[in-house]
Amino acid sequence: MPSDLPAPSPWRRYIALGDSFTEGLSDPDPARPGEYRGWADRLAEHLAAATDDDVEYANLAIRGRLLRQVVDEQVQVALDARPDLVSLVAGGNDLMRPGSDPDELAAGLEAAVVRFREAGADVLLATSVDTRNTPILRRVRGKIAVFNANIWSVADRTGAVVLDQWGAQWVQDFRLWDTDRIHMTDEGHRRMALAAAAALGLPGADGEDWRTPLPPQKPRAFRAAVAEEAAWVRGFVAPWVGRRLRGRSSGDGRQPKRPVPLALPKVT
Repeated sequence: MPSDLPAPSPWRRYIALGDSFTEGLSDPDPARPGEYRGWADRLAEHLAAATDDDVEYANLAIRGRLLRQVVDEQVQVALDARPDLVSLVAGGNDLMRPGSDPDELAAGLEAAVVRFREAGADVLLATSVDTRNTPILRRVRGKIAVFNANIWSVADRTGAVVLDQWGAQWVQDFRLWDTDRIHMTDEGHRRMALAAAAALGLPGADGEDWRTPLPPQKPRAFRAAVAEEAAWVRGFVAPWVGRRLRGRSSGDGRQPKRPVPLALPKVT
């Protein structure tokens, strides 16, 4: 007699690779002062909740990493840990740099995906967010769109799963983003984890509230909007440009926050 209960999650060892998005900025972890939680940590918790077995989780992501660095530094480490699920989200830092080639980036991403698929791991990819509403960043919207189109093609060829951020309308609400406009708030990461769980087909995730828009808010006054734009340029754009000119990265000297797969505690 068939059961009406949803099938449990098939994954027991999940490893997340990438940059600051997967490291979890700006979603502070209350259990670890100075560290971040983020959508990947939250997704791992959904995986653990979907099975009675132990689920092991590692997060190798480091802020500021370019796609080539993610591939060179993180892929083999993940392969050595023999995961059955990996998330590989990178390329955003590259696309913001002048002269970057989205087709070349996608080729490097696909080579990494193929290695994981040949090793028997399922792969979760993610498109980049549509930057149409973000000053300065909207200038690279064309490159982002080309990279995203490639991601869907890579997924089709390899059997990877795609978390579609480009088409997610709820992502466009500025209240889900930190003041740097690059990293999501805790609510943004919570919703993104549920979106990822739904993409993977985890039980119950597709019916959650992550698609529900936030309550309407009054438009910003013109003078306030101008002041916020100026503060953003001074506080985030200028330092970013300065690091690029000096050949520095916000992740220089940092190590992964969860370098080896460890069993997640059971929620009672």
